[in-house]
Amino acid sequence: MKSLSKSRFFRLIMILCLAGSLTGCLHWMRAFQTFLQLSDFDKNFVINDHKSFEVYFNHPVLLSQDFILLSKLEPTSKKMIEKKERWRYVFRKVDKEKKLFTPKLSFFFDLDFNQQKKISAWIFSELFLEIAPSKFLEASLRSLAGGKIDKEKRQLKADSHVKIDAKLPKKDQVISRLGKPIKIEDEAEQEVYFYHFLLDTPKIETGYEKRALSIIKLTFNKKTQELTRMAGRFAGLKISIKYQRYLAKNNSSK
Repeated sequence: MKSLSKSRFFRLIMILCLAGSLTGCLHWMRAFQTFLQLSDFDKNFVINDHKSFEVYFNHPVLLSQDFILLSKLEPTSKKMIEKKERWRYVFRKVDKEKKLFTPKLSFFFDLDFNQQKKISAWIFSELFLEIAPSKFLEASLRSLAGGKIDKEKRQLKADSHVKIDAKLPKKDQVISRLGKPIKIEDEAEQEVYFYHFLLDTPKIETGYEKRALSIIKLTFNKKTQELTRMAGRFAGLKISIKYQRYLAKNNSSK
């Protein structure tokens, strides 16, 4: 890897502020090292996208405690599977008063840790893929290596240099799985559907209670009825994907 200029190094370090404040030099270094691994994605990660979406870390760096420091939230459950520990974060659909929605609906993601307590896998449930289809989720991960830092918003914006041949999900398909939204914003050329999902967690660090609520915004094109964008926060992790940016030109909606 070529040596980094001071300005480039500073921009990369800023990534550590995306999901929360890290304390201690070692935590900074582990988060930074994980980000650098994205530049050689196929060497450092393996994707399995059959029923769920699974990201396997070939060279794990982040510790279980690092994730708690980033998210400020404890997982819904912890259990041992063979020689690894699995944390599950369950998000349950709620109404405006944060009461469980009827009929009940939830999605989850799992984090697996090896014997050294390092994150070895990140697994997203099938329902999550209704709002973040696997091909687009993988493309967004691959694009992070070329991302740009928004210093004011303290966010990482992925570059859309990765292009894929895929179809955008249709509104009817998505709504049939997610059900009624909290509200709908009607705009000139698009509709934005809002959903609330509450993390089932036994412990939240004081001052970070709002992070337990995931407000998911789904944007649909009125003309094509396609899902064009998803934005939300999941256990402190902000995700925003503009799906059309990743479409190959010959597959773009007209």
